[in-house]
Amino acid sequence: MTAAPTPPAPKPYAALALQIAARSVERQPDRAAASTQMLAMIAEIGAKLRSSAIFIQQYGGTPVRLAVLPEYFLTSYPGRISIPDFAEKAALDMDGPEYAALGEIASAQNLHLAGNAYERDPNFPGIYFQTSFVIAPDGRVALRYRRLNSMFAPTPHDVWSKYLDIYGIDGVFPVAHTEIGNIAAIASEEILYPEIARAHALRGAEIFVHSSSEIGSPLATPKQIAKRARAFENIAYVVSANTAGIEGTTMPLASADGNSTVIDYKGNPLSESNSGETFTAFADIDIAALRAQRRKPGMTNFLARQRLDLFAPVYAAATHQPANSLIEPDGTVRQPDRDHFLRVQEQVIERLSKEGLI
Repeated sequence: MTAAPTPPAPKPYAALALQIAARSVERQPDRAAASTQMLAMIAEIGAKLRSSAIFIQQYGGTPVRLAVLPEYFLTSYPGRISIPDFAEKAALDMDGPEYAALGEIASAQNLHLAGNAYERDPNFPGIYFQTSFVIAPDGRVALRYRRLNSMFAPTPHDVWSKYLDIYGIDGVFPVAHTEIGNIAAIASEEILYPEIARAHALRGAEIFVHSSSEIGSPLATPKQIAKRARAFENIAYVVSANTAGIEGTTMPLASADGNSTVIDYKGNPLSESNSGETFTAFADIDIAALRAQRRKPGMTNFLARQRLDLFAPVYAAATHQPANSLIEPDGTVRQPDRDHFLRVQEQVIERLSKEGLI
């Protein structure tokens, strides 16, 4: 089967990494109250995004066609709340009112809206996945990517065989082919794992939307370094939105704040925010220039120079973090406690040590 030809590149447009505070739901008594808080926050975001987009177009002359929101902006992280309890209280339904409200913003403002939330999947009751999403201007969810590498939460890899049966590899590494370019999502800490970005780039991704909640610093943090590396090694834009702190917890507000950024396909930061709620991380995206770079022979065309079969045997032979850690022998999905994932990692470290690999 022949793939469809790539559509013409869009005119340059502005992308915005909207740095806003996440709002914890941990003090809400139940799901109804948590949902009410989340819907109210979505309304606030819509107003802030509209005002930001108007200013950006007036300032730079190009319309905002892509906006990225931070990691878990609606709920904050679960902390020590049990996985089934957090799934019940705070994880979004795939067809829930929160996505509908976000879709209304994308439609009303004629842009692609990316973000990150905890989400329930009826195929996997009692657990949740951390999901990065892209909502198209028609209001539909155009991309749904579940975080694959997480320290204290379930991932598709923990239920791997069942997840593949349901969604296939296209559901593991999805790329949305849109009129503004080919978009893929990377969740938070996953920017530190080059394989995740590369897998998406090999499937055609031109823009990585990166929702994060991380330490901001004037020093070069690991994530800041990784964002630039993922951009130039894959010849892709990175639009990375960080939280402007986390409200409603006992943690100091600005512990995860600052450094939202837009990075071009050569690894150069085009803009970067300081601390606080701000729209100042915005820049023009030129997909035509990116595609020209990818089609140019030379030493800097890193994608075209990949010799992937060199590495396939090494990757195929190594089993570090095991798949299916939450699948019981009868095929059912087990609800883990918070320490399950730490125990799995300890077992991996012990095995690698015994094998002389670390």
